[in-house]
Amino acid sequence: MKQYRIEYERWLSEPAVSDSEKQELRSIAENETEIELRFSKGLTFGTGGLRGEMKAGLNAMNIHTVAHATQGLANLIRKQNRANEGVVVGCDCRNNSPLFAKTAASVLAANGIKVYLFDALRPTPELSFAVRELHCVAGINITASHNSKQYNGYKVYWDDGGQLPPEHADTVFAEITKLDIFRDVKQTDLQGAIDAGIVSMIGKEIDEKYLAAVQAQAVNPAAVKEVANDLCIVYTPLHGAGYRLVPEILHRIGLKRLYTVDEQMVNDGNFPTVKKPNPEYPDVFALGIDLANRVGSDLIIATDPDADRVGVMSRTKSGKFVTISGNQMGALLVHYIITAYRRTNTMPKDPYAVKTIVSSELATRICEASGVKMFNVLTGFKFIGEVIKNHEISGEGTFLFGFEESYGYLKGTYARDKDAVVAAMLICEMTAYYRKKGMTLSDALDQLFEQFGFCYEYSAEIYMEGLDGAARMEKLMNTLRYNPPKEFDGEPVAVVSDYLTGTVRSGETVSPTGLPKSNVLSYRLKNDDLIVIRPSGTEPKIKFYYLLRAKDAADGASKSKRYEAALFRLAGI
Repeated sequence: MKQYRIEYERWLSEPAVSDSEKQELRSIAENETEIELRFSKGLTFGTGGLRGEMKAGLNAMNIHTVAHATQGLANLIRKQNRANEGVVVGCDCRNNSPLFAKTAASVLAANGIKVYLFDALRPTPELSFAVRELHCVAGINITASHNSKQYNGYKVYWDDGGQLPPEHADTVFAEITKLDIFRDVKQTDLQGAIDAGIVSMIGKEIDEKYLAAVQAQAVNPAAVKEVANDLCIVYTPLHGAGYRLVPEILHRIGLKRLYTVDEQMVNDGNFPTVKKPNPEYPDVFALGIDLANRVGSDLIIATDPDADRVGVMSRTKSGKFVTISGNQMGALLVHYIITAYRRTNTMPKDPYAVKTIVSSELATRICEASGVKMFNVLTGFKFIGEVIKNHEISGEGTFLFGFEESYGYLKGTYARDKDAVVAAMLICEMTAYYRKKGMTLSDALDQLFEQFGFCYEYSAEIYMEGLDGAARMEKLMNTLRYNPPKEFDGEPVAVVSDYLTGTVRSGETVSPTGLPKSNVLSYRLKNDDLIVIRPSGTEPKIKFYYLLRAKDAADGASKSKRYEAALFRLAGI
């Protein structure tokens, strides 16, 4: 009998597996592919923790895999003799998130590790803040961010509030592989641990400190109050964790006319009003647009289920609403923050900003024109956090702003992950600034393009699911890595950057990328257009990014489609 079949049968006879889980497993008894998918391997634990579909099995999110991973983390913490420093545990609105959070807390407590457990769902960035505020060794947040309803995840943070460093992630994964998922995992009664004082419930007191830290990031605190009678904003949390703190921070900075999408203010892990709770997708704004048209708002803000990403739609001169992409919002916020500091003569010493290598170069041009240094890092907000940490250690530079194209932004160093709460506040403040000038954010974006040149960004993705998904992704990347294209639709490739080998090749010249190794390929064309390819770290897909200079949107769309067709031909897609 094959090993995955042995494991499957083991789960069917295991007392720790519930009757409902066993019934679910019996329902796939004749589906050999599904059994192999669930039991041939476990979820991979990395710097982002775990993520997978919620179902019974090793390669899925359930109470057993959550407890297993937590025991691995507990072993790391105990080896470092840091059990007394504690771990913060939180969760979002997803189905099973509270159950998984309590499971993690019970495992930590059984290992003698102090736990601070949030009393209800909270934004992911507040967990990052709490790790720093409570001087904890680590944090765990149960969330799958913006993924579909069948997914859940397990994010781990370290003592600086950033995601788990690679060396610690490797240690945890090694511990997990050594531990039997049922026999070697310690658990205790959660209520007993609370009564004994090893688990402490936290809530409003952390909220207040977090909101104070967020509000301190306002660039012009009076901006919203100056137009409070006219400024009207619509907000939706997409059924998630932003439902309370985003409206609260907007009210605290003086917004009077805030309208919320009532149907989406309800916390619901089934996300009944959207296909996928991702503020990158225009369709999630449908209810918000209806409300905005009724109340006369020029702006709609949406946050994802764990409130670390924020999306925006702005009204144009024609009266229609258009999406402001993550790249465009990052550039708008960088420009606004720099402009506001310049106008008030409060620019901090040696300012710097950080973005990812797949994010728009428009922000780089803005920073160059203002004497602000821009750092490029790999995809993942943990790398932005590392730049902040390194500057704090060296005592040099002042962090202004960090962003990634996937709708994540941070101002301030109170947290080390993207924060939709502070982003929503700054977007509201920026909107007020332009409102006073008779402009919408769409108008402001047009003005940026006039000043710094038009930028067109387009991304595409190809899912490669199933047992052979990882192998197919590797094959595609290897095809492009070992047979690098020399041109795209007739436009010569000038520079090839391979972040896995750590090399930048320009003609015969080879130099280091200066960044950690990662399975990413980048092609800068002779006309300065940039194409980047990388496998997703959380989903079975490969992402393609096109960062282009163009005359206008039509020209950019035409170029991106031609480049995409050429790339797909080269990759054999």
